[in-house]
Amino acid sequence: MTTLEIELKALMLASLEGDAAAHRSLLDRLSRRLRAYYKAKLVAVGRGMAQAEDLVQEAILAIHLKRHTYDPREPLTPWVHAIARYKLIDFLRRNRASLAEVPIDEADEVMARDDNSEIESTHDVRRLMQRLPKGMQCAIEAVKLDGLSVAEAANRCGLSEPGVKVNIHRGLKMLARLIAQETRT
Repeated sequence: MTTLEIELKALMLASLEGDAAAHRSLLDRLSRRLRAYYKAKLVAVGRGMAQAEDLVQEAILAIHLKRHTYDPREPLTPWVHAIARYKLIDFLRRNRASLAEVPIDEADEVMARDDNSEIESTHDVRRLMQRLPKGMQCAIEAVKLDGLSVAEAANRCGLSEPGVKVNIHRGLKMLARLIAQETRT
């Protein structure tokens, strides 16, 4: 077990026990690592830093919402890697990029699916989204929760396609701030 794994796992375990400072520290450290991970992967398929930042926000949100599904008996970093990789694949599918560029290494580290936690997580996201402006709510719900394309979301929300992308980007950042505020209280 590496020093990084030991440190991150200790933060996750403290976070699961309700330590808000440990939770913030964990998300901050994971954000930096995820930013580097996504930057390297997206540059390899001709994408930019703005998209990497969106993926960081999505992955951090997913880690926050799914933290109760983490099994403390298992290493943390493969669990985080699985979430990060799924977010990358979802992004590439939405943007019709080639999946051939995404390595399938560590494919055996797939996180088990828990239907009850999925319902609870969706409820948490929808509750937090009610605090966002309507355009951001609609764009995030259409693309991130309902799986629509950006064009379909633009039609549903009455926005332009670039408007949907901007609302998603800004909305995910606001959600990350809301989550950070909730973990402080």
